[in-house]
Amino acid sequence: MTTFMADKFLQPTTPSPQVLPRMSCTIQKMISYRAVTATHLRIRSIRSGECPSGIRPIKVAEHNPGLVGDERELQEEKEPSNLNALHQLKTDMYKALDGLNRGIFGVPSTKKSKIEGLVKLLESQNPTPDPTLNLHKVGGCWKLVYSTITILGSKRTKLGLRDFISLGDFLQTIDVQKSKAVNVIKFNAKGLNFLNGKLTIEASFKIASKSKVDITYDSSTITPDQLMNMFQKNYDLLLAIFNPEGWLEITYVDDNMRIGRDDKGNIFILERSEEEMP
Repeated sequence: MTTFMADKFLQPTTPSPQVLPRMSCTIQKMISYRAVTATHLRIRSIRSGECPSGIRPIKVAEHNPGLVGDERELQEEKEPSNLNALHQLKTDMYKALDGLNRGIFGVPSTKKSKIEGLVKLLESQNPTPDPTLNLHKVGGCWKLVYSTITILGSKRTKLGLRDFISLGDFLQTIDVQKSKAVNVIKFNAKGLNFLNGKLTIEASFKIASKSKVDITYDSSTITPDQLMNMFQKNYDLLLAIFNPEGWLEITYVDDNMRIGRDDKGNIFILERSEEEMP
């Protein structure tokens, strides 16, 4: 009996198999309740804009168009579009100028308005807004393709530009280092066995603003002498038409086209030329 009692005393008491399930069920219900309550509070707080203690809402990252990568992509998309627009404008311009002989002998008003409209569009998309700060784009040789300077009526007759003398290329060479500009107007005299000659006008310029230069007339001459003798009587008239003195604003310039406006209200459109002048 003593052994039996000792064994019974030393044997660990086994809880009733019904006790643990009841406790587990109770604990489970409490955990479930707290979880549901916490979730409910979190959802309600997020909806109302409040953040319960210990809970930090996670903000979903939004697309930022200001990122460097996005800016680069947008720029790459924009540049071809701008280049295509400029190319089309210049193509339209050359079509409008076709057959006008640089406008020197006048242009119909409708055609002139169209050209000026295209000029304004090009100026609005000028890729070099500060040309005098980028004179490397301005230097070199240029050929005039259009100007609002005209020689009409008695002026054209006096200068013999109706039948006797014809006009060739109008060229301009700009030496950035020396701040010099040389304008050359080529002539062809039919009455002198198609004698070729030219009027050369040299001028100096200085920068007046980011887009404007002041121009000072230096000298001029006509070669050869036979042609000079022909223009001698009306030489002052010739200079009055082509003298560049005053100011010139460069309103558009890229690698092969330049547009300018002077203090007399004239517009000049030039294209880059490979020709070299002495």
